[in-house]
Amino acid sequence: MLEVVALSALTTFLLGVGNGAAGEVGKNIALSAGALVRRTLGRETPLPAGADDRRELAERLYARLAHDPRRAEEWAMLVESGQERIDAPSGSGMPPAPWAFTNRQKALKQLLAEATRPWEGRPRIALLSGPPGSGTTSVALRLGAENRDRFPDGQFYVDLRGSAGESGPEPAAVLLRLLREMGVDPDRTPTTEAERERLYRQLTVDRRVLVVIDHVTSLAQVRGLVPATPDVLLLVVVSGPPLLLEAERVALPPLSDRYAKQMVRKVAGPENAVRVKAELPGLLARCQGNPFALHAEARLLAAGAGAGASAGAGAEAVASDRDAEAWQHHPVRATARQASLRLDPETVRLCRLTALGGWPSVSAGLAAAAAGLDEERAARMLAEAADAELLESLPDLRYRFRPEVRRQLAEAASEYGVQECSDAVARVLDALLDRVLRAAHAALPASWRTEPAPEGSTGPAGEADGIAVLAAEVANVVHAVSVAEEHRRITTALRLARALWPLQLKAGHWDDVLPALRAAARCAEENEADARMTGALNFQLAHCLGELGRWEQAGRAARAAVTYERAARHLRGEASSVELLGLLYLNRWLHEEAYERFVEAESIYRRITSGQERQEGAADLPRALALVERHQGRALRGMGRYDDSRRLLERTAEFFGGTAERPAEPYNRARALTDLAETLHEAGDHGEALKRIADAEALLTPAAAPHLRYLAGLRRRCEAAAR
Repeated sequence: MLEVVALSALTTFLLGVGNGAAGEVGKNIALSAGALVRRTLGRETPLPAGADDRRELAERLYARLAHDPRRAEEWAMLVESGQERIDAPSGSGMPPAPWAFTNRQKALKQLLAEATRPWEGRPRIALLSGPPGSGTTSVALRLGAENRDRFPDGQFYVDLRGSAGESGPEPAAVLLRLLREMGVDPDRTPTTEAERERLYRQLTVDRRVLVVIDHVTSLAQVRGLVPATPDVLLLVVVSGPPLLLEAERVALPPLSDRYAKQMVRKVAGPENAVRVKAELPGLLARCQGNPFALHAEARLLAAGAGAGASAGAGAEAVASDRDAEAWQHHPVRATARQASLRLDPETVRLCRLTALGGWPSVSAGLAAAAAGLDEERAARMLAEAADAELLESLPDLRYRFRPEVRRQLAEAASEYGVQECSDAVARVLDALLDRVLRAAHAALPASWRTEPAPEGSTGPAGEADGIAVLAAEVANVVHAVSVAEEHRRITTALRLARALWPLQLKAGHWDDVLPALRAAARCAEENEADARMTGALNFQLAHCLGELGRWEQAGRAARAAVTYERAARHLRGEASSVELLGLLYLNRWLHEEAYERFVEAESIYRRITSGQERQEGAADLPRALALVERHQGRALRGMGRYDDSRRLLERTAEFFGGTAERPAEPYNRARALTDLAETLHEAGDHGEALKRIADAEALLTPAAAPHLRYLAGLRRRCEAAAR
């Protein structure tokens, strides 16, 4: 019995094509859709960019399918293969609520009232705000802890602090983090903002969910998260002035003296009652009801650090008297100053010099570089500073500064002199560059796009460790690109961005690396950097934008890469950039333009062997030619030239089968066999297609589950067509 695809299903499918799940499977589905559009309409039709144009295309296709049942069945099978079920979220991703929570019941009642008021079609949004250190995060976490039964389908928390740059992550990156918190697998996560928002709404419809986005800095970051269903509460948390968001506004005032005393006694403990009583008047005056300041100073009291009991107190006494008035209106800064007075001067120096760069996260290695110390000593000092709440502890022995604490420490670092402060930042940049260059080389040791590892101490042991180091440092690297440019360390800025190549190629961290690549490509052009460096950065930028479905921007960057590589007479870079431009055309269903670029790339590759040669990657030239022939075969398939496509794809599959001199590449062979099966299926040779599917399946391991699922869907399509 022939299947019929519904217009609504066809429309939904086309809205997701090219904007859907990342990775090879999503691209295969998109290319299959483009080829089927061509066969249905009888002509090549570029992939529409806008939603309205895609809906119009769905309507045109549906009108044709009404008179072509066999083609309708093909569409039904393709749509089915592209519909991977993603389980609805469950559980709680909320961090634990603070135990010293004091007197925020009024705020909690306001938030709960928003969650339980009559729906009346109005989205449930609450905006929780207060000055830095006022306890907004604590209130949000307490709301989740006290109301688990009210949100049985999930509580999800995303903290935007720690992102590179003062403005925080882009809206698409916020959606990505939220989907990850909801348990969406990276291979099933859409690449575009629109599709991520659509999936978020799909996962929360008819579910009772609490979504908390903490440390929001712009309205754009949460605009796409506004709930459209009655049982989702969106809690937007702002440390500072509230945003202009249509929401129930809940502001946190300072704690009254009564509750401030209660918090201090709770944190310090009854055994320190005498010390608390003696210190309380000055402590209350400094903290001005700020919960963070009260908590930090109470912990210092509990540790036995009175106002004058410190190794650093004598050295800083004059300074403390001189600037005490300056900090009286900034309780968080005042607390940071007090904590500094109670720590060893060398620990304070380390914290101040480390704070200068504004690094999103701090490791012992980074702090050691800033202060010019060894890592073991820096690690001990960071732990001491964290005990005094100058830093917050993060997983994997890393730390971060609260923004106001960092500003106080960075400003106080001026007493060491301009040169020492500048040298501290320079040392961190050098150490960070050394670390990521070693990691990049470990992750992609054979790639001509990866710089050699610096001489000296060893780096990560292999690919997995190299990727892990780059992932841990990516926010710092993104930030460091801008810091290096500000300090006129242009070459350092560009090399830092280039070192991110393995992270975007192997691990799909496109949202994370994009700000660094944009900044570095602009910096290279403005400073008239080496043409090859500028071309390489534009290539990375184009690749990243293409993976995120930002086709027009990607095309501009790819053409810039071609221009710069050509100016540098770097054939390998030019060929690779032309090939990337072809892939961008291919993914937009512009098969003829794609094929022309792939043929051009092949001709450039072949010139490497005749004259200039022995450039980077020349030893890998046969493999590069095999890959570009594979792309030609895919483009020819989209053009309906099945015999030519089959010939090239068979040759590619044979190449990756290996020889006595060249090892086989099972995954690349499986990809070529999958493409070949698609071509055979579209040419009507379904029996041969099924053989190639079986060959590809035999090469793949369980780790390639998405590809195996795709092959299963392709098998069903072939079997249905063969009936």
